[in-house]
Parts: sequence; C-alpha cells; structure tokens
Amino acid sequence: MRLILHKLKPYRLLVFLTLVLLFASAMFELYLPSLMSDIVNKGIGATNAAGEVVGDTGTIIRIGAYMLLTSLLVSLTDFGANYVAARSSMGFGRDLRGDVFRKVSSYSLHEVDKFGTSSLITRTTNDVGQVQMMLSFGLRMMVNMPLNLIGGIIMAVTKAPSLAWIVAIAMPLLALVVVLNIKVTTPLFKVMQTKLDTLNRVLREKLSGMRVIRAFNNVDRERKRFDDANYDLTETSLKAMHRMTLMQPLNMLIFNGAALAVLWFGGWRAAEGNISAGDLMAFTQYLMQILMSVMMASMMFTMIPRAMVSINRIGAVLEENPSIDDPAKPISPSEKIHGKVTFDHVTFRYPGAENAVLEDITFTADPGETVAIIGSTGSGKSTLINLIPRFYDVAEGSVKVDGVDVRDMRKNDLRGRIGYIPQKALLFTGSISENIRYGKPDATDEEVRDAARIAQALDFIEAMPEGFDSMLAQDATNVSGGQKQRISIARALVRRPEIYIFDDSFSALDFKTDAALREALRPVSRESTVLIVAQRVSTVMSADRILVLDEGKLVGIGKHSELMESCQVYREIVASQLKEEDIA
Repeated sequence: MRLILHKLKPYRLLVFLTLVLLFASAMFELYLPSLMSDIVNKGIGATNAAGEVVGDTGTIIRIGAYMLLTSLLVSLTDFGANYVAARSSMGFGRDLRGDVFRKVSSYSLHEVDKFGTSSLITRTTNDVGQVQMMLSFGLRMMVNMPLNLIGGIIMAVTKAPSLAWIVAIAMPLLALVVVLNIKVTTPLFKVMQTKLDTLNRVLREKLSGMRVIRAFNNVDRERKRFDDANYDLTETSLKAMHRMTLMQPLNMLIFNGAALAVLWFGGWRAAEGNISAGDLMAFTQYLMQILMSVMMASMMFTMIPRAMVSINRIGAVLEENPSIDDPAKPISPSEKIHGKVTFDHVTFRYPGAENAVLEDITFTADPGETVAIIGSTGSGKSTLINLIPRFYDVAEGSVKVDGVDVRDMRKNDLRGRIGYIPQKALLFTGSISENIRYGKPDATDEEVRDAARIAQALDFIEAMPEGFDSMLAQDATNVSGGQKQRISIARALVRRPEIYIFDDSFSALDFKTDAALREALRPVSRESTVLIVAQRVSTVMSADRILVLDEGKLVGIGKHSELMESCQVYREIVASQLKEEDIA
C-alpha cells in the first residue's frame, strides 16, 4: 500500500486541486437547503400586519437569484473536480501500468514462472484498472462524504433539533450494513481475482495452441475447460454481487424509513407550530444529504475490498526483487578477448528442485570456434546455453564471457555481445525488415538484406508482394515455421555479435537449407564464437568440437571422429540417425 501511495507523488498538485474544488462544491451544496428554507419562511410564508400570508416577491427573487448562482457554482466546481480527478487517476493508472511492465521486464524466468504469465497480464490490466477506479471515485468521496455528512448533521440539528433522533437512528443502521457488506465480500473478491487469472490462462493456452487443439480434435474438450473456468468465475462473482445487492434494498429501506419518519413526526410538529415549513423542508434535504453520503460511503467501501486485493497483487509484483540483477560494482570484460565462453565446474538446478539439471560441466569455447552441443531430450542442452545470457544463474561454479563471470557484468553489456536464436522462433507484429532490425535498430537496408541472405531467407522474402516491407501477422501465422526460423536467424546475424547461440534453430530447415546456411555463416562468424544446440547429427558433424550431454553430465567432448571412438552415447545417437555407410 505504501508503495502505491508513493506512486501518487507526481499527482499531488492535481489531487490537492481536486480536493479544493470538491470542498467548494460541498460547501455550496450545503448552503442550498438554507436558501430554500429562507424562500419558504421569508418569501412564500411572509405575513402582513393582520397575520395573513401574503408572500414577498422581492425576497423570493433575491434569494432565488442566490440559489441559482449557488447551483451554478456547485455545477462548475463539481465539473472541475471531476475533470481533474479523472486526469490524475488516469495518469496514475498509466504510470502504474508502466511501472509494473518495467518491473516484469527486469524479472528473470524464475520470477515470471512464479507469478505466471496470465496472472502478470491480469495484474497489469484488470488490477490496475480496479485501483484507478477506486482512486477516481475515492477522491470525490474523500471531501464530499465527510463534509456532507458532518455539515449536514450540524445544519439539520440547527434547523430542527426535535427531529435529530431520526438521524441518530438511521446513520448507525446504515453504517452497520456497510460493515457487514465489507466483511462478507472481501474474501470473495480475493478468490475472484485468482479465478480471473485461471480464466486468462485457459484462454491464452487455447488461443496459442489452436493448431494443436484442432489437430487432436479436442475443441470440445478445450471448450469445456473454458466453460468450467468461466462458470467458476461467474459463480464466485455472483456470490459477491448477491451479497452486495442485499445492501441496496437495506439502504433504501433505511433511507425511505427515515424520510417517512421526518414527514410523519415533522408534519405533526409543523401543524402544532413547533417548526416552520421551510425548516422542515431544509431538514428533509439535509437528511437526504446525510444518508446519501452514507450510501456513497457504502459504495466506496464495496470498491475498497476489491481494490485492496488488487493493490496487494500489484504490490507483490513491484516488491518482488529479480533474482538476476546487475552487480553493485560491475566488471568490464577484457578488451583483448572477444567472445570467449568458459564453463568452470558448472552445476545448475531449477529453484525448488532437488536434483541438478546440469552437473559439473567444464569446457571452453574460443573465438573463431564452432562448438556443437548434442544429447538426448532432457539432457540439459538448452539449459546449458541459457546460462550464458543469464536467463538463469548457476548454483555452483561459474560461467565466464571474455574472462569475466557473467554475474559480475551488466546484463546489457553481456547480452549486447550475444546473438541469440531461440528454439521457438518468436516474431513480432510488423514488417519483416522491422523484425530483422530488432537485432540492430540502426541497421542499414544493405545490412538487413545481407543478414537475410546469410540466413537463406532472401529468396522467399523477395518473392513476397511487399518484399522486406511485407507485414507479419500476430505470431507470424502468415509464414511457415522454416521461414519464421530463418527470419529469427537473420535478426541475430544483423547485429554481428561476438557470440552466436543457436538453440536448435535449424530444426525446421531441410537438410539442403541447413547446410547452405551453415556454409554462409562461416565467413561472418570467423572471429566469433558459435554455439549450436542440435538434435540432428548432420548439423553438428562439421563442428570444431562437439559436447555430448547425457542426463545433465558432460560424457564426451571432441570432434566427430574422436567421439565415434571414445563416446558410447554419441555412437548411439549417430547410429539412430545415420546409415552405416554415412557414418564414416
């Protein structure tokens, strides 16, 4: 909560201006019933010397003009307050969303997994919206409610002391309804946000996995999953809303009961001459203001529990410190070394896991060298290369780039030296040239074209109607898997990094394209370190060195011919993929 309030600091002036305008509006509004009372008592109820009611047109016009002016001032100040409150709350919501996004951007994969992608999206959108709405409504109620409540009580008691007992009974009853409502709805609001996360997760999985769902003919099953999550959220929401709606008739019962009591008992006193008609009307208006203030407070208090849940959820994101961050005193890499990667007795296990995914891995990849990593599924190949750009940090040992432990380098310095091509090609909505330039925003057209040529993407790009200006759909669904992969490779090539990391990036390419790409890559990577994770033996056979992983352990290292003699695991992998005459 303290962190959220701190985010309001830039809007202190707007908030103050809102409160001033609301204060003025409330004071003018409190003055109106007194003017109405004066019109009735001094104008309409004016009597002559004989005691006859004759009215006073001049008084009516004069006080009526005051009423008209006061009403205009109420409207202007109220409009100004609402406008400024909207500006401050919307700006606050914009900034808070930006802060959450920036915080999530600093997370390691561990923190993202901890919260969940769907939950982070909900917290950035729905939860921020709840807080924004409460701020906008709360600013207006912060002044109007206490002023109308306290001022209304004072003015009502002043106008008709004999009817003050009605206020004394109605207010505690309304307050009791509000307290009960908060107590029974707060737990449900917490559950609602969790169930909204679940619904978003199911929807996200359905949309991103549409092809798989249809391929396995599981559309009905996924529809049932969504319906279950949707029904679950709806039922919880209905429970909360049902309990909230019980408050409205209770409020109206108290509201109308108080009004009826004023008319009944006030009418008797007016008939007996103990209270004037103007004062009775003013008391009725003040009572309405008092009860409306309590009702508005009850509305705000129904928003507060849900907003507090959202504040806590947003606060959890903002207060979570990323496990991978820049060091307090970063070390700059050696200027004499460019692209050298060293694994020194590296052991890694995922947070919370008992068993290590990688165990005692030691090797060095020098500039100008191509090092391939091969192994069975689940042997730790992708995990190993994810340690280089610090997507995760090692549990034991160290990973060094250019002679410096990656944990001692700034993340920007480290990742600026790396051209990373992920296993699953991810492209962004926009043109092909924009996607390639994602690796180097200031790349020239010639550099973009050259990167596409090396990645074996130039032919199919130029065959498209708009060429490099052709637009990619969301998730690049208008190009094939192999084309996506080649554009992803071109994105890394355009920056000419010191270290190339190919995480099984040739899997969607045919053998001919695979060979052509690796051949075209040699001249541009002559002074860079190339690390290739692959499943296909044909992709790694020509590497300078091959690392063989088996269940997280390095069981072989050397050239293809050396491993064929010394490593049983490698021989089994080769035998499973190549014919005997192709192995030699």
